Amino acid sequence: MTDIRPVPDDVPLPAFLRAARTTYGSAMRAALAEAGCDDIPGNGMFVIGALARFGTPLSQIIRDLRVTKQAAGQLVDTLVLRGYLERDVDPADRRRLTLTLTERGKAAAEAQRSAVDQVDVELLKRVGPDYIAHTRATLGALIEMQREAEVEPA
Repeated sequence: MTDIRPVPDDVPLPAFLRAARTTYGSAMRAALAEAGCDDIPGNGMFVIGALARFGTPLSQIIRDLRVTKQAAGQLVDTLVLRGYLERDVDPADRRRLTLTLTERGKAAAEAQRSAVDQVDVELLKRVGPDYIAHTRATLGALIEMQREAEVEPA
């Protein structure tokens, strides 16, 4: 484990979060390019990852993206046209659509996951498991605060 460099107290946490997110995003984009998947649009990595890791329903993906249904539909259309997703009518409820990863989508998901794992290994070397656990707890608390705010009456 290397020494952790001190950071200025006057940098707001959202600035750190944005910059830190770039580390993962850049690693995933590089891995996707190497895998021949350099045409995934913005937010496409999130959709592919959500489907690959959790089988997240489209309605939940749309909520998590915080975009309009139209924007989400355009994103899904693009991912279908570029061969990452298949879109089918849900046999249990013909009003709903199901999304599944194609072989190309699975390859993209694997490239993303591998890149995340590599960043995580380097991060563990730099700060150790205790700091990672604290960071996860802090980010989890921020997520919980948002969830609570969404269910509270205005």
